[in-house]
Amino acid sequence: MASVDPDWALWRSFAAVVAEGSLSAAGRKIGYSQPTLGRHIETLEQQLGVLLFDRTLQGLKPTATALRLYEPVKAAEQSLAEAALVAEGSTSQLEGTVRITSSTVTSHYILPPLLRELRREFPAIAIELVPSDSAENLLLRESDIAVRMFRPTQHELIAKKLGELPIVACAHQSYLGARGTPQVPEDLYGHDLIGLDRSDLMLNAARAIGFELTRENFTMRTDSQTAGWELIKAGLGVGFAQRGMVRETPGLRELLPMIVPPPLEVWLTTHRELFLSPRIRAIYDRLAAGLTDYIARTSRRPSQLDTP
Repeated sequence: MASVDPDWALWRSFAAVVAEGSLSAAGRKIGYSQPTLGRHIETLEQQLGVLLFDRTLQGLKPTATALRLYEPVKAAEQSLAEAALVAEGSTSQLEGTVRITSSTVTSHYILPPLLRELRREFPAIAIELVPSDSAENLLLRESDIAVRMFRPTQHELIAKKLGELPIVACAHQSYLGARGTPQVPEDLYGHDLIGLDRSDLMLNAARAIGFELTRENFTMRTDSQTAGWELIKAGLGVGFAQRGMVRETPGLRELLPMIVPPPLEVWLTTHRELFLSPRIRAIYDRLAAGLTDYIARTSRRPSQLDTP
């Protein structure tokens, strides 16, 4: 092998291509163009004096050598990320950028009012909001803080459960005025239902509470959580949504209180090293307080609501 020590950028591109399976996917992952990644791979092969990928009609296929190299490179990437986190946690200034990821529904409909208050309190901190229904990697700094609807299990993370968001059946009054209001669960079979397309999450949730549905029962289907919510608001049928969002949206009505789907757990998460950063901790604590208040305010049953 050549004695040249390859630049870390070359190794980073190599690891991304192996992990993602193509130049295009790797480019989206780490923010490089396909030509740049291609040059990185060629340069790395030249400096190492080995073939790392077979060029096929289907794309780049890692060689046995590449697969052996991938694990130590991945471990080095993790170690460098941890070093960056330690350095980040040692800063004391309440300025800079905080990257927050959450589900698309939470990002679009719940977080904006809370972020408005954060910006007022911390004008020197820029906020990057990443709406995503996939789990972003906190260790590799794809986000600094994550609002997640499941309990994180990684030991490197600080996670705080903020509460639970009830899910209710609902529909817009314009739909109910035209089609009538279902009184018992069986009435749903005669209504237009709004549900998921390729995902079976809703079917499994219905089955868990003793209510059998099939994909064909849903006359409007989308795997986009935000699109599904907009379909409900537009009066296209009966759907399921967070109780707080239903109550705060004019024209929507809760239906069938005897149907109680599993609630959504809300967890606020960051890396343990980032938790030491005053900037990250300030935003984390304010988000925790704001989301906890939102959950308490919007999750009460009708009998618990304040009367005028």
